[in-house]
Amino acid sequence: MKVALSIIALAASASAFAPAARNAHSTELKMSLKDDVVNFGKAAVVGAALLVGASNANALTKSDINQLSYLQVKGTGLANRCAEVIGEGTIKPTSGSKLVDMCIEPKAWAVEEEIGKAGKTEKKFVNSKVMTRQTYTLEGIEGKLDSSSGKIVFKEQDGIDYAATTVQLPGGERVPFLFTVKDLVATGSGDSFKPGFQFGGDFNTPSYRTGLFLDPKGRGGTTGYDMAVALPGLQSGEEGDDELFKENNKTFDVTQGRIEMEVNKVNVEESEIGGVFVATQLSDTDMGSKIPKKVLTKGIFYAKIE
Repeated sequence: MKVALSIIALAASASAFAPAARNAHSTELKMSLKDDVVNFGKAAVVGAALLVGASNANALTKSDINQLSYLQVKGTGLANRCAEVIGEGTIKPTSGSKLVDMCIEPKAWAVEEEIGKAGKTEKKFVNSKVMTRQTYTLEGIEGKLDSSSGKIVFKEQDGIDYAATTVQLPGGERVPFLFTVKDLVATGSGDSFKPGFQFGGDFNTPSYRTGLFLDPKGRGGTTGYDMAVALPGLQSGEEGDDELFKENNKTFDVTQGRIEMEVNKVNVEESEIGGVFVATQLSDTDMGSKIPKKVLTKGIFYAKIE
């Protein structure tokens, strides 16, 4: 009875479901892209303390969420949050097991920028602010688990595995990118899910826009004009028209990203795992006309073994 009353009290308050506040005192992520991937163990510990520990007061398990009605979830932001996991057991996948209901929720974003100081420039990841409404979490991801080689290998197959997202740099520049884990093949460090278990791998990042998209000049990848009609002199095919070549010739760019995850909670009874992740990928190229930026995303994940 006490549990039911507490759930109703949480559902009645929109602030209870608001994402945890991010640390505002840091303007840069001090670890480079290479350090995040190579030294992920350290990043995971820091991420677990900052991202998971800070939101314990608002933590809701999958069972709690399933008890809420549509009206209790509507307008609270809860639909954009991943469930929390309680427990520290061990789960060893068997032959034919699948990872289902996987949820990946970003908590912090950073974009690699060239920063000038004392006459020198260096590349650093700068904290950015998400401009997209609460629709950037990946949900319902599933795929096969293979542990025949002594290591767990997860192959992503289905689910809401992409979300168009835009972040804003401190200077006001906005960076759109397709947050995704499409075709992810993640290899683990052992044959059992337990606290400290790490797994990760590469995934494909499709173009932010499709071939049917038309830019302000009516140009597209598979339809529309093949040149800016109002500027014929700059697109004559003669020397000097390189400036608009990439904008006229749209491309569907598929780039590669990488994600590293670490399990820190395991619920054996419910066959659930939860933890933190660090992902890196490239931003939108505007269909080939812009140079993409490197985007770093950190957050939490939830999944169930079936």
